[in-house]
Amino acid sequence: MSAINDQQKALLAPAITLISWTFFMEAWMYATRLPAISKYNVKYTSQHLSTDFNRQIPASIRWKADNYNHLHEQPPIFYVIVLMMVFLSQSDGATSKLGLNDSVSGATGLDVNLAWTYVGVRVVHSLVQAIANPIPVRFGVFVTSSFVLLGLTLRTARLVF
Repeated sequence: MSAINDQQKALLAPAITLISWTFFMEAWMYATRLPAISKYNVKYTSQHLSTDFNRQIPASIRWKADNYNHLHEQPPIFYVIVLMMVFLSQSDGATSKLGLNDSVSGATGLDVNLAWTYVGVRVVHSLVQAIANPIPVRFGVFVTSSFVLLGLTLRTARLVF
């Protein structure tokens, strides 16, 4: 396996950024949830369901945890797509198969821009959900992120087929 080139690093940077954002959301979740457990005298045991726990704290506190969980649903597909694109672009002929002369690695500037767009939209989704949680707005942001991810998926499929 050859060394990772600058274009591949540029493609990996958005993935690392979204992983870092996930850790930020985890910290925000704990920073709001742990004080709420004391403030609202939350009772919890291994016999209680998560719904029993969640009923005892305000929705605005739960939104951070909900978003943290959402960052473990669709974004792993993004991570796999990015890694596949980097891996597949290291094989011989990937660039020529795409018919791209301006690409060093099979991943193009468009791919990097799509990856950054996906990360940006997911960050917006997190902020919308964690701060106010208007469902129609959040849904629109989610659908946007899904279309961006679909675009990246189709571009990666071109490296395979």
